This record gives sequence, structure tokens and C-alpha cells, in this order.
Amino acid sequence: MTIQHIVIVGGGTAGWMAAAALSRLKSGRKLDISLIESEQIGTVGVGEATIPPFVGFNDLLGIPESELLSNVQGTFKLGIQFENWGKRGDSYIHPFGAYGYTMGGISFHHVWHKFAEEGDNRPIQVFNVETMAAYFGKFMRSEDYQKQRDDLPPINYAYHLDAGKYAAFLRQYAERRGVIRHEGKVSDVSLDGETGFVTGLTLDDGRSLEGDLFIDCSGFRGLLIEQALKTGYEDWTHWLPCNRAVALPCGRDDGSPPPPFTKATAHSAGWQWQVPLQHRNGNGHVYCSDFMEDQEALDILLGNIAGKPQADPNFLRFTTGRRKKFWNKNVVALGLSAGFMEPLESTSIHLINTGVDKLLSLLSLDGVTQTQEDTFNRLTGREYARIRDFLILHYNATSRDDSGFWNYVRTMDVPETLTEKVELFKANGQIFREEDELFTETSWAAVMMGQGIAMHGHNAMADSLDPVSTRKEIDEMEQSIRFLVQHMPGHGEYLSRYCPAKAA
Repeated sequence: MTIQHIVIVGGGTAGWMAAAALSRLKSGRKLDISLIESEQIGTVGVGEATIPPFVGFNDLLGIPESELLSNVQGTFKLGIQFENWGKRGDSYIHPFGAYGYTMGGISFHHVWHKFAEEGDNRPIQVFNVETMAAYFGKFMRSEDYQKQRDDLPPINYAYHLDAGKYAAFLRQYAERRGVIRHEGKVSDVSLDGETGFVTGLTLDDGRSLEGDLFIDCSGFRGLLIEQALKTGYEDWTHWLPCNRAVALPCGRDDGSPPPPFTKATAHSAGWQWQVPLQHRNGNGHVYCSDFMEDQEALDILLGNIAGKPQADPNFLRFTTGRRKKFWNKNVVALGLSAGFMEPLESTSIHLINTGVDKLLSLLSLDGVTQTQEDTFNRLTGREYARIRDFLILHYNATSRDDSGFWNYVRTMDVPETLTEKVELFKANGQIFREEDELFTETSWAAVMMGQGIAMHGHNAMADSLDPVSTRKEIDEMEQSIRFLVQHMPGHGEYLSRYCPAKAA
């Protein structure tokens, strides 16, 4: 069965990201792409923070960065600041770039540890340009200086964006490239009696739509992947117990420029996000209903935002976990239909991005094969599990004992894959990344050290480095970062020059 018609169920960020990317397949081919969404069904629309691979997704679409950010009220993001996680009063930044660079074949945190043991008091953060720029509210892209100074470190970044505006922007992009949008709700799903494949959909006004491949972007409901195909769900609540969120945008009443980082502040039964856009802040409080009532969660959020609320609070319920299959028969689930992990490390949009990437890589318009389905499920399942472990680390690596919630997550059993990572780091700072794992050595080191997990040793190869030349090299490294940050413009100034927000 050749694929001549792809049907996407659901709009929002997931649906329109899929539509925009798949529209590139239409060039020179007989391929119809339809997207069904209803204005009566709201989207979650709280995933406003991204991570660096998302920059490449928009490059793939050929969208100029400044145009994108102007249209979505976007800002730049150098990392995430975590407050009150290891213990109350703690603060650290998980940066997007590396600490230093590899020296003598050894990751920099080993070299830093060797010199720290010998009395060098400089924190490892001074050897990371993204951290230092974030602390001082500065920003610049590598393209702005590397033609003149190629000896300075590159800057790794992502975006903060208005999710609703981003979906609308991609809708225009996709429709210009032939994607057909259908307004309406799906009232019935037709399945083939022999294969179990989805053959068509009926809308609430009686219209019918046949298709060969279906993309489920219908949100938590999983209209096709779950309600029609009964795929099943793997529940991770025992590791990630937060199951509620309340989202609320607000102004920045003090007129301060947006900082170039996301902020994640731990509270008594969860945590609060703050995502700075050009025109407002996105805020939300993620919490566990076993330890906190909805009203208390809202009160905490209202007491910790930067200005007046700009909308009514949006309460969300979720179960952390994943579908047992992401690709089942001729249905591929993306976004919340595929699973949910709280946005602690801004991975929600990233998982849409990588899901689309894998689909484009595996898809053959000659038809759907079992090998394609199995490969997509294996790769996506592995990706979810590794992100899951990284999120669990934030909760489990804590000394907080000031609430029942923190006592639970501090003492809970964790996956063996995470225990192995932590124990290896404690022993000698070693961090092994498996194949195409998302989070880098710096990511793991930043969270573990930031939350009180200490290296008891380092790679023995660090002791073989010449101490004089190595110290000179790390001194120059720090000086280069200091020079670069000093000469960066403020983040707000950079935005006003490079990508001023378009009027709403």
C-alpha cells in the first residue's frame, strides 16, 4: 500500500511541527497532507522552552532565525537555573555548552577536579561561557564574533517562544506548501477488519477523510494511538510522582529585560517554571496531588510571579510515562499522544522534534513495514528512558527533608541505569554516554554537582598532564570566557536589535 495521503489529527505545536516538516516531502511527489483540528478544543500550549537541537529543526525548514523569533515573541536561552533542589537556598545553572574542553583526551571536569584538590578555588562554572553570560544577563551568537576571533569559545543556545504563536506561524508555513487544514472534531475512526490499520476518519459534521498514514497529535487523549488502537501506556508515576500543573502567564511589571535562561524553582511538593518571552513571562507550578491541593499550588504560583496575571489559571492533569508503542500499525504518535514527561529539562518540544526527525528518516512512501515500526519504537523508547533517568536525578539527588514529597523522592528506588551513572561519577567522575544520548557529560555533571553529588576522584590520566602548561591553558580558557562575556551586549539589547517582537 503506497502512502498517498497523510492525515494529522490535532494541531498545536506537535501537529503543525509535523505538518511543516512533512510538507517538504510534497516536492515532486503525489502526496496529500491533511490536518484536522477544532478551534473548540484548546491546546495545552505551555511548552515554551526549548533546547539546542530545536534550532536545527527550524534551520531544516529554512526559516530565518530572526524572522521566527520576531513572530513568536522569542528570546534566547543559554540554560536552566535550578533553585532549592539539592537543598533550600541552593542555586546552579545547567548550561547548554561544555565545561571547558577536552584536554589530553580527558573531559575537562576531571582536569578541574585535579586542580581543585591542589587548592585552585575557582568554581567549574567560570569555565563555561553560557553559565557566565546567563549570570550577567548577556547574549551574543557565535556568528557575531567568530569571523574576527576564532580563538573564543562557541555559544550554544535555544529559544523561549510563545507556543500558540509558534503553532500559528508553522500553520502559515505548512499551508503555503500545500497542507490542507480541516476544521472539526473526529467522531469515529474506521479500522481495516483484517490488518487493524486505520483507514479513515469521520468528522462531527459527517465528512469523511481516508488516509494511508496517520499522525496522532491529539494530546493526552491519544485519539488514534490509544482510543482506537488500544496501544497501552507505561506508567512512570512511581519515579516521577508529579501529576498536576497550573499554568499562568504574567507581565514583567518592573520593566526588566528578559533573562537568557529558564528558571526552575523547587517548592514543597514540586517546582515552578519561569520562561521569559519578549512580551511576558510564562509561568507554571508542577506538583503532586498526593502532597498538595490545587488551591495551595495556585497560591504558591501567584505568590512567586513577576507581575499581574494575563489570563485565568490553566489546570492540567497528567500521568508521567509513555505509550507502549509510539508507532502502531499505520499510526505514529507525537507530542502528548506519545507520552508525557514534565518540562523540567524542556524536553517536550524536543521529543516532538526528534519524533518528526525519526519519522522522516524511516518513512517510505511505498508503504508501512514492520521493520520501520519496530525501529521507530526501539529508538524512541530508548530516548524516553534516558530522559526519564535524567529527570529522576533532579528529584532523587537531594538532601531536602522538609516535606513528605521530598522525603519520598529522596528515598525512592530508582532505575538501575541511573544508579550506575551516579555511582560511577562518585567514584572517579566518569560519565558514560550511550550512543546518541541527549544529555551531555556537562549536563550530568552540572546536575550532580549542583545538587551535592561529589566526585571522590578523577580520571587517573589527568595526573599525567604537565601541571605548568595545563594551568596556563585553563587560565587562558577562563580569560577568554571573561573577555567574551564582558564584550557581549545585554540580552534585551540584543533582542531589540536582532529580532524585535512583532505586534500581537
